[in-house]
Amino acid sequence: MPKSKVRKKAVYTPPADRRTPVKVKPAGPSHPLYIAVMLGVMLIGLAWLVVNYIAGDKIGFMADLNNWNFAIGFALMIAGLLMTMRWR
Repeated sequence: MPKSKVRKKAVYTPPADRRTPVKVKPAGPSHPLYIAVMLGVMLIGLAWLVVNYIAGDKIGFMADLNNWNFAIGFALMIAGLLMTMRWR
């Protein structure tokens, strides 16, 4: 039986990068005020929920909000947690 011819494959050369590399400036640490605001928002949300449980019915505007107090407290805490993603 005759032997088949072996085809030579061209050597793969990756295409030249057409984009020029851009140097990214590394981000420095967060400002201390940012950290204070982040922690403050989380603590205010926690304090809002604690005050709601302890004396929510005795405080006029909190009694008017009823179950919205939970949404306010958790929204503040979640806002603080979302701020942690930008913290360096």
